Amino acid sequence: MTSALLSLSALLAASALAVPAAGAAPRNDKPAAAPAGWEKVDGPELARFAGADGRAQAPAAAGRSASARADDSGTFALKSVRNGKFTATEKNYAAPNTGVLRARSAAVTGAWEGFAFEWHEATQTYALKSLANNRYVAVEGNYTGNAQNILRARSTGAGTWERFTLYYNEDLDRWALQSALNGRFVAMENSYTGSLQYALRARSLEVTGSWEQFELFEITG
Repeated sequence: MTSALLSLSALLAASALAVPAAGAAPRNDKPAAAPAGWEKVDGPELARFAGADGRAQAPAAAGRSASARADDSGTFALKSVRNGKFTATEKNYAAPNTGVLRARSAAVTGAWEGFAFEWHEATQTYALKSLANNRYVAVEGNYTGNAQNILRARSTGAGTWERFTLYYNEDLDRWALQSALNGRFVAMENSYTGSLQYALRARSLEVTGSWEQFELFEITG
């Protein structure tokens, strides 16, 4: 499996992003079924997978918020299989795209590319908390057009909008994320242009290929 240990140091500068007011109720789409060859991963399993030995070292990271890790599930970097880039939180983007997740970093250079994976036993899902701004990642179901269902680190708490099912494919050594809000799998929008190029968006009914596949690197230290 492609999880690697990364060393982190320094403190994260807190962000003062405002959380949008609640809009329409979340969609109750029937969740897509787990694709063949993919298995759901719970908290203990993720810790076991991440604890395996003999993995390649990823680029060292600098910068971490200790407060961003609320439990022992783990802190990770997500690398898109489609373009080979690490996912970063665009905390400097202007509203309404402040905190958009985008696979655009060649290396894990700091807290921008770090996410705490927090396991929630009651719902059997994960919440992802960005180390860049200390906010939970939400699926923007109320956005329209190309930004609909975009992933954005903007929430101070975790509900249905911020929960994901994590899948692992042992044969491919790849990971996939499924939104609890709309039942769609997260894809990296490689064909987009402009500020949303490489953005992560919960829009796929199934894992069709590299668009929805990620490598997962554990962050420790």
